[in-house]
Amino acid sequence: MNSKVFLVLRILLGLFVLVFGLNKFIGFIPDFPLEGDALAYFGALTNSKTMTLVAIVEIVAGLALITNKFGALLAIILMSVSVNAVLFHATLDPANSAGAIALLVLNIAVLIGYKDKYKALLN
Repeated sequence: MNSKVFLVLRILLGLFVLVFGLNKFIGFIPDFPLEGDALAYFGALTNSKTMTLVAIVEIVAGLALITNKFGALLAIILMSVSVNAVLFHATLDPANSAGAIALLVLNIAVLIGYKDKYKALLN
């Protein structure tokens, strides 16, 4: 992958997750309305403090990707957040799935950009 394209994708993903991670603490982006099972599931995640952990992972991953320190490691860890976001929206809130899909696509692109870092793991 072209190094300039990778740089842009890495910083975009870093800003994306940093903003959404900070939003979970500060709340500067309005929440989208949830109903039924989606509301119950999201409420359980919030009450169990799972969303706090997700926010911390997003903030740390965002900073790591922006600064390119441990970015390859945090891109792998962030993949679990990306997949879960897509699954949540695909099954419980399909109308609002665009952001989660964008997150997953960016995450996969960054993982491809870091592929040389993973060669030792995959041997």
